[in-house]
Amino acid sequence: MSTSSKPAEASSSSSSSSSSSGFSRKGLEDLMKRRFFVGPAFSIYQGVAGLYDYGPTGCAVKANLINLWRQHFVLNEDMLEVDCTSLTPEVVLATSGHVARFADFMVRDAVTNAPFRADHILEAHLDKLIEKEAKKDVVAELELVRRKCGDYNQEQLQEALRKYNVKAPETNNDISDPFPFNLMFKTQIGPSSQAVGYLRPETAQGIFVNFKRLLDYNGSRLPFAAAQIGNAFRNEIAPRSGLLRVREFTMAEIEHFVKEDDKSHPKFVDVAGMTANLLSAKSQGSTGEVVQMTFGDAVGSRTINNETLGYYMARTQLFLLAAGVKPARLRFRQHQSNEMAHYASDCWDAEIHTSYGWVECVGHADRSCFDLSQHSKASGVSLQVWEDFKDGPRMVDTVVPTINKGLLGKNFRNHAQKIIQHFESIADEDAMAMQAALEKDGSAKLTINGEDFQITKDMIAFVKTQKKINGRNFTPHVIEPSFGLGRIIYSILEHNYYVREGDEQRGVLSLPPILAPVKVSVLPLRTDAEYRPFAPRISKLLKEHGLSNKVDENASIGRRYARTDEIGIPFGITVDPDTLKDDTVTLRERDTTKQIRIPISEVAPTLQRLCDATITWETVCEKYPAFVTKLED
Repeated sequence: MSTSSKPAEASSSSSSSSSSSGFSRKGLEDLMKRRFFVGPAFSIYQGVAGLYDYGPTGCAVKANLINLWRQHFVLNEDMLEVDCTSLTPEVVLATSGHVARFADFMVRDAVTNAPFRADHILEAHLDKLIEKEAKKDVVAELELVRRKCGDYNQEQLQEALRKYNVKAPETNNDISDPFPFNLMFKTQIGPSSQAVGYLRPETAQGIFVNFKRLLDYNGSRLPFAAAQIGNAFRNEIAPRSGLLRVREFTMAEIEHFVKEDDKSHPKFVDVAGMTANLLSAKSQGSTGEVVQMTFGDAVGSRTINNETLGYYMARTQLFLLAAGVKPARLRFRQHQSNEMAHYASDCWDAEIHTSYGWVECVGHADRSCFDLSQHSKASGVSLQVWEDFKDGPRMVDTVVPTINKGLLGKNFRNHAQKIIQHFESIADEDAMAMQAALEKDGSAKLTINGEDFQITKDMIAFVKTQKKINGRNFTPHVIEPSFGLGRIIYSILEHNYYVREGDEQRGVLSLPPILAPVKVSVLPLRTDAEYRPFAPRISKLLKEHGLSNKVDENASIGRRYARTDEIGIPFGITVDPDTLKDDTVTLRERDTTKQIRIPISEVAPTLQRLCDATITWETVCEKYPAFVTKLED
């Protein structure tokens, strides 16, 4: 197995506004605000923390990222896309565990009562201690706690907050002990106060409750994957860091359903040789080293649990790199045992390094059969898959119900039919557990969709027997990649922002053409009558080839280049005096600022291929003559 190791590039504690490469967070934030990529929502009313609006350029980047995601995953992996409601009945999220457990730990200022997220103020306090501490062994201890405290339980957080004497930010007052705060937005569905609902904290549950329909649509075949893009809502305790921690955000999630005993993937061989930066759970508890390893070696050594999980991690890496994330600033961090759900067998987060530190942007989890099992049990609807035995029929032990339908109808009236359906599809182990309760107590409680029914032994009986069967029903396991698009967008903007050498006022967004909000700028050098027909003509040709473009006729050509560069427009067409003579234009590439001369009739198809990445700028430069100008200034 070929591996190499290196220290993690930065801990998540980093709060510096500039990286070693000279990145200016202030410059990027000013650009995002000035050119309305994003802005605080409801700002004329002083705004609300954690809520942001996307402007025209931000909307275009987001739409392009979603289109790339759909092509990369939904189209190329033959996924089934759904669009489910955001408003979710309480029973769904109670069944999934969100009502009881979807919480962060909060503390309050003992004097002002101001709320803070407990792990965040602990992290900030540890950062200050690390900066001041001179002893290496103490620094090592602090850094270990710093790496792990985001996954502490309530008791561990309380112990650490007390040990390091953490106070409330700004006031330096004492703080309360940590306590859980549920992050879901609760609401009422309809005029009846009994109909409780929540704004969904994730999109996944809509896929799980539609599993039966999706299975039927797919011809009852496994494996298959379903995908959904939509908004989710989390009532964050202390929103911060712009788009990185907000209360409403767009997610793109995939649920890939597989047999529990076969998590291989037919296309894993295509990505097995790719190298990834892996931070394992074991490493986090000791050295914190990131290991470079191929996905094939990682799965072969069981560092990554199975092929399907490894395949999606590799596909995620390819997607993020295509979208503009820098390879050296991308890693996968494995969940440690204390942060992983009890039902999960393996989880890895794709983390992107920014000026805020390492930011979790994509989660990858093997969720076993937990979700489908829970919803099947709570709803009484089977969410299992039938599989024929390859070696022919078998004699098996089974449990057969004897149902007194008349008595059930008399006692439960309109509810009788769903009780009968439940008994007809009940799992053997559940049937025998109920039979034992009936024999012991004479009655047993049955819960369906949150409703309780008292079943007596004269209504139902279960008898063990043997029968010949041709196959079996089983509950599929699910592999889930979950993407936070806002975090990815911010990370991409940060990775691709720089200033022109020698001119700190000329910011550039070096976005990949596929993500750029506008693909081409059209820049007539003059506004004289003979120039006027060219810009509309060129713009029309570009639109016919599906290329968004912006005509800019005001200010010097250098200033116009600067305006287009800072919002990430990759190509610029200049109409100049030679255009009037030979119907050619100059075509400029943003990052190199090199220009070539090209006929108008060829510029749109050439740009289409450049934006689709089917040809390179170097190839174009070889085909067409170079054009040298001093107009950049």
